[in-house]
Amino acid sequence: MIAVRLTFLGTGTSQGIPVIACNCAVCRSVDARDKRLRASVLLDVTHDARHVRLLIDAGPDFRQQMLCAQVTHLDGILLTHEHKDHTGGLDDVRALNYTSGRPVDIYAETRVHDALKREYAYAFEENKYPGVPEFNLCTIDQTPFSIHRIGITPVRVWHHTLPVLGFRIGNLAYITDASRIDDDEKKKLRGLAVLVLNVIRRTPHLSHFSLPEALALFNELKPQRLYLSHLSHQLEPHAQLAASLPPNVFPASDGLCVECNEA
Repeated sequence: MIAVRLTFLGTGTSQGIPVIACNCAVCRSVDARDKRLRASVLLDVTHDARHVRLLIDAGPDFRQQMLCAQVTHLDGILLTHEHKDHTGGLDDVRALNYTSGRPVDIYAETRVHDALKREYAYAFEENKYPGVPEFNLCTIDQTPFSIHRIGITPVRVWHHTLPVLGFRIGNLAYITDASRIDDDEKKKLRGLAVLVLNVIRRTPHLSHFSLPEALALFNELKPQRLYLSHLSHQLEPHAQLAASLPPNVFPASDGLCVECNEA
């Protein structure tokens, strides 16, 4: 049996919530569920007595998220794409390098690794400055792969014209920064117990699903549960949003844990 425990470390957009200098109802909310760090999830996966701890995306709030979740080790970081709200915290893997005594495995497409080599050039120099982060770049594509014999299925989605990867592990799938999923890739998302989708607002958006689009996809794919993440302050406050959603559809919030078991 594959058991997956997903912890939402961040459920906000690239600016987080509250947004700097914004005075809207969401940004002024006193509900802790309306305080959203940049999107990231922690996966604890157990299969045949093997336990693997994975992170999907490491944005600018990576340090704070690791401290809040009391993370002391990671078996790998999966990157969906190269945008800074998903990669901007990778300098702080230095702490994990120190405790583990080895580089952190970074699973991403070649294009994303190339971006990291530009953004973190000091980590890839031949003569490195002492204490720079240590990355072990593991190249993936749309081909299924495994980490310590835990199978992972990449799912190609589109962030406007930018190719992005979602990931399915067991009966759980995580999709962020998507506005389109082609029919062939939707086949990988059938039979899910849990689907996580990005939703930025109710009205159409160039590069993210709107709420009506996400609900249409929920009705098409029919997962048992749908969690909405990468939420912006253009949606209503958490309590109002939750009350407006159909059964088995939930707005995620930072710190929320979701269990998913596959027999």
